[in-house]
Amino acid sequence: MQLKVVKADGAVEQYLHTKVMGTINNALGGVGQADIYIAEEFAEVVTYYLYHRQDRHNVTSREVFSVIKAVLAATGHEEAAIALSEHHFERKLNRSRVEVVGFDIQELADAELFCNVQETDGRSRWDKARIVNDLIVEDGLIRQTARMIASMVEEKILNMGITCVPVSLIKQLVLNDAAAVLRAQSALSGNLQPAPASADASRGGGKA
Repeated sequence: MQLKVVKADGAVEQYLHTKVMGTINNALGGVGQADIYIAEEFAEVVTYYLYHRQDRHNVTSREVFSVIKAVLAATGHEEAAIALSEHHFERKLNRSRVEVVGFDIQELADAELFCNVQETDGRSRWDKARIVNDLIVEDGLIRQTARMIASMVEEKILNMGITCVPVSLIKQLVLNDAAAVLRAQSALSGNLQPAPASADASRGGGKA
């Protein structure tokens, strides 16, 4: 049975072995030891352990994170485990600093008003789950695609280093990243389609 991961916001998604492998490789890269082959081997250990624990079909994202750190530490990569923890808590801290203001900036005058918005005026904490839910409910996207888009948007917001984000900027980033993801999915789907009969015939020397 496919293992399910319960995220911090309560959402449930499929366990992805490749995501674990990417996390491990990023952790190794954080201390100058990136190695995709080692990351793949360690990911195999993590996946095997999670799939063979008792009779549980769900695992929390925190548990997955803990197992990854344990595997790194147990194999002589304590520095990578520490780097992974530091990166995790740094992102958590950065998220906590970001606030969203329900303000639609269209022109310079709007920007000036935005700069003078009081702290109590329509502000809310940054919450990636809201983007995910909107994409699912309003746009009919599947959860995995919605989470991918929301993660891309969050990455841009955090990299900007701003702590007060207008909702209009978020909308623009969501539209831009959604278009990029959907284009990529469409192209991939097209590449996976079977070749036309005419192409098969030409390669086979014509009809039998």
